[in-house]
Amino acid sequence: MNTMRNAAAPSRISAGLLGMTRHVAAVARPGAATSPRKLHTGATTDVAGTATSTAPATKFDIGGGVELPVPSDVAPLFQPYSLSGGRFQLSNRIVYAPLTRMRAVGTIPQPSAAVYYSQRAVPGGLIISEATNIAPEGLGYMNTPGLWLPEQLEGWKPVVRAVKDKGAVFFCQLWHCGRASHPDLQPNGAAPISSSNRPITSPEYQVYTPSGPKSYTAPRPATREEIKRVVGEYARAAKNAIEVAGFDGVEIHGANGYFIDQFIKDSVNDRTDEYGGSIENRCRFALEVVEAVVNAVGADRVGIRISPFTTFLDALDSTPYATHVYLVEKLNAYGLSYVHMVEPRVLGVIDLDSSPDSLAPFRRVYKGTFITAGGFKAENGAEALADGEADLVAYGRWYLANPDLHKRFLLHAPLNKYDRDTFYSPGMEGYLDYPTLEEVQAREAQ
Repeated sequence: MNTMRNAAAPSRISAGLLGMTRHVAAVARPGAATSPRKLHTGATTDVAGTATSTAPATKFDIGGGVELPVPSDVAPLFQPYSLSGGRFQLSNRIVYAPLTRMRAVGTIPQPSAAVYYSQRAVPGGLIISEATNIAPEGLGYMNTPGLWLPEQLEGWKPVVRAVKDKGAVFFCQLWHCGRASHPDLQPNGAAPISSSNRPITSPEYQVYTPSGPKSYTAPRPATREEIKRVVGEYARAAKNAIEVAGFDGVEIHGANGYFIDQFIKDSVNDRTDEYGGSIENRCRFALEVVEAVVNAVGADRVGIRISPFTTFLDALDSTPYATHVYLVEKLNAYGLSYVHMVEPRVLGVIDLDSSPDSLAPFRRVYKGTFITAGGFKAENGAEALADGEADLVAYGRWYLANPDLHKRFLLHAPLNKYDRDTFYSPGMEGYLDYPTLEEVQAREAQ
């Protein structure tokens, strides 16, 4: 999710331009959510009440047969978890969040991606890939990978193999950008499709094209036939990801102002047919995509990401609780692997000090595995789990900058600072060169 904020040089795109959150002040968590599924550091249970661990983890395998003691203050992060009804046995509750990196060549994943993801893989860990385009029309950003060409799938195979060789579980995030695109990036220079013809107008957002940064243009409303076609493209992309590339599962990107979110949010969707107007109608497309992907690959291999409060790309909803409680209630019927939601303190590209809003109502409604994401570190991530706010916690920027994040949390070691200027720049800087703790210590000893 990498939309530009202001102009950037073609050779180097500032990370603040591209959908990662900009830190304004130290994050203070809103009040802990009340939940009947509180995680204790003793016995833990999954959402069905089945025990996943009878005692707190005392040691954790970080890979290579190396085990480290688990301190009590971070112990909730290192409890095992049974995902997808037991299909995937996770060793811990830390998830690598989907992060756009723009290191593909065109739309082809590169060998460097195998190094990048495997650096961050631990036995029994869950990694969600960068957003991956499902079709040419879904492309919104340069140098982001796809899932529709044989060469794209061949490019993904060694990446997936490298992660699974480390013993990790690997899901691929399915992406269609909708109006967050430009005719310069579309087949035959066509206007991008969306739920309506409303363009992204906030001046801080620009799209990066082969000829430089440009303002967004008006999209065209998708016809019913096009909606049906895109639903099929999600299903085909899911099958390609799992059956050809070898991913364990897929995550449907329904967040952050992209195509599915453009139907959900009423600031974008002004349709008057069965895909617009009421909450039920605005959620219809998302649920049709979920049903098609579930039918294609099985519910236990499918997750979805949702952002009720995010205003990124001018996509906001006037009744976020009503809209997304309805959506989450409907998702209960599918038996998904998980629902992944973005914390309300993450608004657009801003991290707030705090927020009066909460994911607690959605947590209470959803009956399956619940992942929360949004600027967590070790302490507040462990607190979120201990307080029952989520089953798993997704880490983005801090995990990006610390490929050995699990080890650093276990040792209470300092974290590498992330460099926003290299989040999306070409080359390996800020991609493969974040040092491990041992490398930092070796440099300091010189």
